[in-house]
Amino acid sequence: MKQLTILCLSLLISVNPALATKDLPYGIIELEARDAPALKLKDIDGKTYDIKSSRGKWVFVHFWATWCGPCRKEIPTIQDVITKFKGTNLDIAIINTSESEDTVFNFLGLLAPDISPLMDNEGLVTERWQPRGLPATYFVDPQGRLRYLALGGRPWNKADYFEFLNKLKEAAPKAQ
Repeated sequence: MKQLTILCLSLLISVNPALATKDLPYGIIELEARDAPALKLKDIDGKTYDIKSSRGKWVFVHFWATWCGPCRKEIPTIQDVITKFKGTNLDIAIINTSESEDTVFNFLGLLAPDISPLMDNEGLVTERWQPRGLPATYFVDPQGRLRYLALGGRPWNKADYFEFLNKLKEAAPKAQ
């Protein structure tokens, strides 16, 4: 019976690698699954994004600001993630917290010109999500539940983080 239990757990982890929490990269915390707060914002170009449109995919939800030192260091690595995972089963929502479009545009023009951030001009979405500091990254599963959290800056373009993101992408149902 013990062998059967171990075999079943191994199969579960191999079928859904996102469940293999012992392999989480440094700074990624597993959360007790709960519904993600609403997230509907316009990006810097005026295009609306609603997290509900990402159902069936994992979503990398990242809160940041230009005045945040770790955010400044991290943002080029997020641009690498966007480039690598564009058009996959991993959506990426980069949310600027309460800054002007001019400030954000000038900042990204220097460090990450391909990022089109969502603008939380009044901070209402940030307040709803309640990150404990900036930067903060949440991972929302294909059913719309919060599953993982990273507080503080991360080198997202390093191998262990890319591997983690690949596991999430592969665990999501294939896009139609």
